[in-house]
Amino acid sequence: MSPHFFNSVSSTWRVISIFTIAVSGVISQAQDNTNPTPEIVKVSAKGLGAFGGDVDIQTHVFKPNGAGPFPVLLFSHGRSGDQVERANLKNPLAFGHVRFWLNKGYAVVAPVRVGYGETGGADRESASAKYDANGVCISRPDPANTAKYAVLSTQPVLQWVREQAWAQKDRILLEGQSVGGLTTVALCAQNPPGVVGCINFAGGAGGSPTSKGNMCHPEILGKMMGEYGKTTKLPNIWFYAENDLYWGADSPKQWHKDFAQGGSPTQFIATTPVPNNDGHALLLRGGPLWSVPLNAWLKKNNF
Repeated sequence: MSPHFFNSVSSTWRVISIFTIAVSGVISQAQDNTNPTPEIVKVSAKGLGAFGGDVDIQTHVFKPNGAGPFPVLLFSHGRSGDQVERANLKNPLAFGHVRFWLNKGYAVVAPVRVGYGETGGADRESASAKYDANGVCISRPDPANTAKYAVLSTQPVLQWVREQAWAQKDRILLEGQSVGGLTTVALCAQNPPGVVGCINFAGGAGGSPTSKGNMCHPEILGKMMGEYGKTTKLPNIWFYAENDLYWGADSPKQWHKDFAQGGSPTQFIATTPVPNNDGHALLLRGGPLWSVPLNAWLKKNNF
């Protein structure tokens, strides 16, 4: 399964309508460059533990200043192909991206899915993609398996958010990076209650930077995306960089074409290459490339 970064402050991980709140609170968040401190809560997920037992999903919660209730951004992290890195996941998204949303008056909720970090548990998200030493595909991956189990870890947290007094239960955005982006697309296809829109950064599964964009059987993801597009009714926007070493430049465009044939209200942004980086790092390293179109999309949809 493809490794990728998780946040900018952990060397282990390579991973990320303005709601009216007190204006002073928004300004103080914008001027504060220190890393925000999350509240850590545990959300019970039924049946996802060993032998069908329950598991507590460690969830990072960031809130703007003020009493709320706040609109909510539910973020889905990516996946490292290294077991040790998955076990050591500390921060599921970059603090700079947290500030991006706090400055808009959104609370940010970022669960650590089953199989990662302090949540722990069995790793069930593998797509079983394999590459040889030259980055040539030698397997037929199963990204549907990845999406299935990632969504199962995310659904209980979404339900938990809708039960919180500080959250606007009918004003939730989904967002994800890499495997988290695929998670977002898959969950968005269910049009879950309370969700108003979905944001996909470099979403997919089964890639490797050693392939330099020649991933294993990209048509499998294309077929999946086509099925998701048939049921997705929520506004959604996809971001991919031209120099993404996991997916390449062309496959994501085809995935979105397959998705859009279902009639979903969707938009695709193919950004220019992320300078001096693998384009898979778009969310973290390519802010100037995505922030303007994302802000325009948020304004267009009254988010």
